[in-house]
Amino acid sequence: MDPLMNQANWLKRQGIPSLTLLAGIIMGVVFFQYFANYKNAVVLDRQVAARGALTDDEQNTIKVFEEAASSVVFITTKRRGYDFFRNVTEQPAGTGSGFVWDHNGHIVTNFHVLQGGNAFEVVLLDQSIHEAKVVGLYPDKDMAILKIDAPKELLRPIPLGTSGELIVGQKVLAIGNPFGLDHSLSTGVVSALDRTIESVNGRQIKEVIQTDAAINPGNSGGPLLDSSGRLIGINTQILSRSGASAGIGFAIPVDAVRRAAPQLIRFGQVRRAGLGVSVNRNQRIRRQLASRGIEGVLIMAVQPGSAADRAGLRGTTRIGRRFQVGDILVGVNQEKIRNNNDLYNALDQLEVGQEVTIEYLREGEVFKTQLTLEAITAQ
Repeated sequence: MDPLMNQANWLKRQGIPSLTLLAGIIMGVVFFQYFANYKNAVVLDRQVAARGALTDDEQNTIKVFEEAASSVVFITTKRRGYDFFRNVTEQPAGTGSGFVWDHNGHIVTNFHVLQGGNAFEVVLLDQSIHEAKVVGLYPDKDMAILKIDAPKELLRPIPLGTSGELIVGQKVLAIGNPFGLDHSLSTGVVSALDRTIESVNGRQIKEVIQTDAAINPGNSGGPLLDSSGRLIGINTQILSRSGASAGIGFAIPVDAVRRAAPQLIRFGQVRRAGLGVSVNRNQRIRRQLASRGIEGVLIMAVQPGSAADRAGLRGTTRIGRRFQVGDILVGVNQEKIRNNNDLYNALDQLEVGQEVTIEYLREGEVFKTQLTLEAITAQ
């Protein structure tokens, strides 16, 4: 019997119509071939598009980052101590950013980056780790300077600009280590100028730069740059309800850094112009004076031999159970003084050795005197 007939009969016995099976095989082959060809067609048909030239702004951003990145450092703050067995222990206290100030290994950062620690490490761009020591602290401006011993070829001081010529709307770049992610770049603009923020010790920091460049925890102490790659500020604070960037960041102006850094390196502290007096910081006394309609800063004590002493200013004295109220400062160089911050900000703009006119209230009458400002240590 014909073999094909035998196969057909077998298929019938199995209940499988031969034509249906054959049709299924053919359709399977056709669909397989179709999808194989379709896949190949898709792969062969999709090609990488040419990128095209980078914009001038992109090229500028890339250039600034590449040149400035080697100046930015990662700072780790630790608390070092001893356990019961006198073994050295270390606990992490925080991280932040900083930048190279000079070839001698001085690193500028925020005071609050170092706050709470007693041991510090600086990581440079090449990932080398260097023990750092504190050279100077200036909490009034939330500034601090560390020093590391590193090869000079690894130390690239950041170019300095000026904050006095900034314009709202100009481009800025922030480089730092947000959330421990080293050398992260964000860009934005100068959102506002002459903002006032509060430092860690409650003192006001004036002339602060506001920017919408993303600043997050870990960015503190890092540089804010202009489009020429020059330092224009130190990223220091954000205004945010969540604790992360909300597009409102603040940077200490570079002009304040340029004034303070040399003194911090040389003396370990900033020597500001002062009168040689201690003033009232008691809120109750302030309220009592305000209730009597008196605005100004009450002198509590005059340092013997100081400029204020030579000018005849008087401090507050105690007679038995009563206090003899001292002179109340109400003006410096025709600038009205209403509170401690007014006095601090007025003196911050003046130089040691400069002659100024002081107005003060004594027994209800306003007097004027001139004195020469002298160096005092900033707290």
